[in-house]
Amino acid sequence: MQQTASYTVGIIGLGLIGGSMARAYREAGHSVYVRDLSADVCRLALECGAADGLFDAHLDAGGHFDCIFLALYPEAAVRTLAELAPRLGAGTLVIDTCGVKRTVCDACHAIAQAHGFTFLGGHPMAGSHFSGFGAGRADLFHDASMILVPPEGMDGAIADGAIRRAETLLAPLQFGSITVCTAAHHDAMIAYTSQLAHVVSNAYVKSPTALVHKGYSAGSYKDLTRVAYLNAPMWTELFLANRDNLVHELDGIIAALSQYRDAMAAGDAETLCRLLEEGKRCKERAN
Repeated sequence: MQQTASYTVGIIGLGLIGGSMARAYREAGHSVYVRDLSADVCRLALECGAADGLFDAHLDAGGHFDCIFLALYPEAAVRTLAELAPRLGAGTLVIDTCGVKRTVCDACHAIAQAHGFTFLGGHPMAGSHFSGFGAGRADLFHDASMILVPPEGMDGAIADGAIRRAETLLAPLQFGSITVCTAAHHDAMIAYTSQLAHVVSNAYVKSPTALVHKGYSAGSYKDLTRVAYLNAPMWTELFLANRDNLVHELDGIIAALSQYRDAMAAGDAETLCRLLEEGKRCKERAN
């Protein structure tokens, strides 16, 4: 779809997600201003054409932002919004990209309300086991789902307007769908669909057998171990921020694995076959 407007976008945090957003917006012809803890990364973004300038210089010069993305860890996202809030205009939409929503949205919705701008929780369901600006690419979000979390208690018409505006501003990223939910529902779902998978994968490769698997592995090994290669500090913060939901999911899988283990130890073919058939049916229903 041809773009009918040019947006001014601020991106704070130039890792995989922020770096990919910068590339996508610039390729679509929009203005992008960036901030990162690393001056070298900012310079690289400018040199490779992923940014027009620096976020703070643009803001200091009185520049406006249509949308600002906080592509940061949860605690840093909250701190950054609190720092920026007094300087943001009412027309600015701020969206975070954190993998947990309750802790971020509770704080950021309150900050936005106090300063008169709009904040929506966000979580792009796209990524890679590689991290950093160099791993970013403009098509990272193509056909992926974007989750948006409006403030609880917001007037329905106002919330709908904020979501529609976000959909317009997000269009250059070419998401396949937008999912709107509460922060609590997001965190409960993501504990299963993402966080549990990362824990299981990371634990699985701790088997000593992993060191000698070459020549004996194929697709199933690659599928199960892909996300074991992760950003440990980031995932530690995400896991702990959502530990109630994640511990619940871990308790469930530990109990299920124990049933398989006990059936094998007892040589109980009937129970083992039943468990395997149950798992197959669950996968069929989940597809």
